[in-house]
Amino acid sequence: MLSKPVLGIINILPDRVVSFIAKRLLDSYINKYANIKTHGMEKIKDIKSPIIFICNHLSNADGIIMNKLLKDDNVTFVAGVKLTDNRLTKLGFFVAKTIQVHPNSADKDAISKIVSTLKQGNNIMIFPEGTRSRSGKMIEGKKGLILMAKLSKATILPMGIWGTEKLLPINASDMALEKFHHADVNISIGDPITLQVKDKDEARDEYYDRVMNEIMCGIAVLIPEQYRGVYSKIK
Repeated sequence: MLSKPVLGIINILPDRVVSFIAKRLLDSYINKYANIKTHGMEKIKDIKSPIIFICNHLSNADGIIMNKLLKDDNVTFVAGVKLTDNRLTKLGFFVAKTIQVHPNSADKDAISKIVSTLKQGNNIMIFPEGTRSRSGKMIEGKKGLILMAKLSKATILPMGIWGTEKLLPINASDMALEKFHHADVNISIGDPITLQVKDKDEARDEYYDRVMNEIMCGIAVLIPEQYRGVYSKIK
């Protein structure tokens, strides 16, 4: 990847220049290292906006790949604010439209922006696990997604990705040290998910658990079994 001195120079350039460089740079890495294979992309054209695209999360390359695939679908990405602290991952914010969110908190401002974006007829891309899986297996999704879908009446469309954990492996000590490697990357698109109705005698927490499990299993069925993690037991 880029050396720290080069990243430092990029960091002080005007935003429009950084945006141009970042798009060219990240595209060149994806074109060189990723052998992308997609399944079911034709389903997207049949779904009316707004759409909440959801996907499992394995690597910092996931957002870059998805931005490339969904470039014609007016997608805004939901990304953790901590990514702006790293000069390398910050480049992604110059490539894709983003809404920054504070993970593991009730970020009402971010949720409001997401719902507003959806109500305007735009699409959102979110990784409901909230962070990259360090094991390569799915972890529990965050229930804030249900609220966003309810308030916006957006369609939830599950996507599954695998291979990016080999394309851009996680470096636990410093994200700036992560390097691209040649890898096959697969993306599979599922069928739209309609939120279930709450049962009359069902507690709110039970309802949210049930619906979130259904949503995340909608992702899990799209990826190989070894990636499914806590959602391995799909009915």
